[in-house]
Amino acid sequence: MANKEASVAELTEKFRNSTAVLLTEYRGLTVAQLKTLRTSMSEHATYAVVKNTLTKIAANAAGISSFDEELVGPSAIAFVHGDPVTVAKTLRDFAKANPLLVVKGGYFDGNALSAAEVTKLADLETREVLLAKFAGAAKASLFGAAYLFNAPLAKAVRTVEALREKQSSAQ
Repeated sequence: MANKEASVAELTEKFRNSTAVLLTEYRGLTVAQLKTLRTSMSEHATYAVVKNTLTKIAANAAGISSFDEELVGPSAIAFVHGDPVTVAKTLRDFAKANPLLVVKGGYFDGNALSAAEVTKLADLETREVLLAKFAGAAKASLFGAAYLFNAPLAKAVRTVEALREKQSSAQ
């Protein structure tokens, strides 16, 4: 009994400390395939095979009731501590290569996600790509501003130089 309570407490803590939680069914996958999946997302999430009853208790204790109906069959959860988009992409890509993995849903930013919404999340650009695009746009804006400020100065210099040449050729 104490072991189950410790498991529930640990799962509750994982639910509370995760930026997102993605629920999957792994029926038919081998241990090697699960290890590959775990490794591929280890930078952004921990992927754990869970007991449905204990997980339901822990999720409810963390204020998440959206998994109650989905916790059937062999379940595993990705507890995201990094970029949720990257983890969703990893699950989507793994499921394409291994159709036995089924993404059932998720929980992100205080909202339940359907399997379709997790797929939409996977279709978003990662945080790094968005930051790079923003940096590129900001850099382009700065170059444009610098050009705008330098253009009148450059024009003035060319005009003064042309007047100087005209004056020297007139003498």
